[in-house]
Amino acid sequence: MNVNRRRFLQGAAAGVGGTALVGGMVIGGIQADNDAADHSVPTKGDYPFHGKHQSGIFTPGPEEKQAASSYASFDLLCANKAELTALMKTLTDRARVLTSGGAPTDLGVGEPPADSDVLGPDMPADGLTVTIGFGASAFDDRYGLADRKPKLLRAMDVFPDDSPDPKWMHGDLILQLCANHQDTVHHALRDITKHTRGAMQMRWKIDGYAAPPRPSGTTRNLLGFKDGTANPTGSEAKDLVWVTDDAGEPAWAVGGSYQVIRIIRMLVEFWDRVSINEQENMFGRRRDSGAPLDGNAEFDEPDFKKDPDGAVIPLDSHIRVANPRTPETENQRLIRRSYNYDLGVDLNGNMQTGHVFVCYQQDLERQFVTVQKRLAGEPLIDYVQPFGGGYFFVLPGVRDDKDWYASGLLT
Repeated sequence: MNVNRRRFLQGAAAGVGGTALVGGMVIGGIQADNDAADHSVPTKGDYPFHGKHQSGIFTPGPEEKQAASSYASFDLLCANKAELTALMKTLTDRARVLTSGGAPTDLGVGEPPADSDVLGPDMPADGLTVTIGFGASAFDDRYGLADRKPKLLRAMDVFPDDSPDPKWMHGDLILQLCANHQDTVHHALRDITKHTRGAMQMRWKIDGYAAPPRPSGTTRNLLGFKDGTANPTGSEAKDLVWVTDDAGEPAWAVGGSYQVIRIIRMLVEFWDRVSINEQENMFGRRRDSGAPLDGNAEFDEPDFKKDPDGAVIPLDSHIRVANPRTPETENQRLIRRSYNYDLGVDLNGNMQTGHVFVCYQQDLERQFVTVQKRLAGEPLIDYVQPFGGGYFFVLPGVRDDKDWYASGLLT
């Protein structure tokens, strides 16, 4: 059956429920260590809350992410810096409690219950991580923080092919919740919004899920391809994700990370009509195994030097454009921590499913922005429609039980 791509795209855009689109995405293109080849969705009970860095970025790492997630962007309603400080202390207190688990306080029969009881009377930690960051708009003149803004933080750039929907973009504060089960994520969000009512208002929210590896190795996205095969791991990854004290950033930002969120609709009905040969050429990988087209196994390293004309791996394939694998592009790699999503059905009866692309890096310009510019116009853009997200700066970690989120920024 002949399919007119542009006509299909126009129809899908009209039926996305008022959601417009943001252009290209990053699906692969970052080399991983072979020891990440086999993993499953973790069932770990808890992750450390205190530390130099927040959990939910690299610890647990991208090769060990929890099965469920929620990304909620908020507008700050605090009237001044003192109220913002109080909010951050409240967020710290709730995150500490939620990530530790345990029985909620009994407030007595005459009071509203201390907990929703969604997780039962004894709340499990269930691998929950709470990760918090600020958008550029938090550094306006409301709180006197303009001169303390991370130097590269701004509203998300508009790239070629982009068409952003303001209802799904940006925000003063981002809350990333990840856990082993979706009800744990739901419970945490309800708890946090209950305790911060009047100080911040939700702007947009999207829930994500990670499928188990099928049959092994890296999990798959909704286009059927393994997603994140080439994530850096170990010390190599840490060298790419954290802001260091020699980066020219404000001193309080050391130990934090730039976060990019791109909510990307995948036109799965259209994609399913495309030949497997064309699909694999667009990615540069085999769909069944995840191996590069010049390799045999998922974690084989593609050898672009032996294929300078793109006879095996096309020159415009995703893995080749996203990461050319040259000495000059080595420090442009980033840490991906992405999830699938399902928003139901649009007005045209098409599935609204796709990808919550999330990545972390120490230098927004050198890493994500540079890679994204290379991806402009790649063949995959006919099958994906990014429509929301933003740039955020994830705060350094809470060091101990006397510390709190953004203490270095606000004191």
